[in-house]
Amino acid sequence: MSQQKPGAKRPSLSSPSTGTLGAAVAVVALVLGFLILRDVRGDGGAATVPVGTADPSGVTVAPGGSVDPAAPTTLAPFSINGFKIQVANASGLAGSAGDMTTKLQDQGYVVQVAMNVAAGTAKRAKTGVFYLAGCEAASQNVAAVLGGNVEVAAMPQPIPVETGSVGEACILVLLGTDLANKPLAGVVGGGSGAAATTTTVAG
Repeated sequence: MSQQKPGAKRPSLSSPSTGTLGAAVAVVALVLGFLILRDVRGDGGAATVPVGTADPSGVTVAPGGSVDPAAPTTLAPFSINGFKIQVANASGLAGSAGDMTTKLQDQGYVVQVAMNVAAGTAKRAKTGVFYLAGCEAASQNVAAVLGGNVEVAAMPQPIPVETGSVGEACILVLLGTDLANKPLAGVVGGGSGAAATTTTVAG
């Protein structure tokens, strides 16, 4: 008779408790979250800009580059050569529109040949600066050069000039008796195609 050896008992492995496993997963998630946030904010809070785009200061960012939001931004100067002005005499004073045209041209503005308002148009006591869509900023600039105390509004329809059109201009100055044959009250300096330094008068 052969003797059989009693089977050896295998040692049982203790399974980790659910609480310990959950704590380990939480710690790993916390560490990963911290590392991800550190990578995102590790550049001192600079915002990454997509390749080939320009940052707010107008500087094109190289591939993989970033822009520091605390860096000073430089705005391009407002160009007064990017639009045309039409001056029309609504003052009733002969030659005043031509005089205003010359004064604006001396400041570097592109101004078309002066004209009169349409027949039957009432005289204006207050000068008006009227703009076509897209020339709102230009109208504010022109109004400031004129001294600021002028009416600024969208172009009236029909356009109240002798030809019924302002041609290539997007700004119409209907010259009133307030500014006829007078200096440009808002001009301090400027000209030569750069934005004139102006002083806006309230009112």
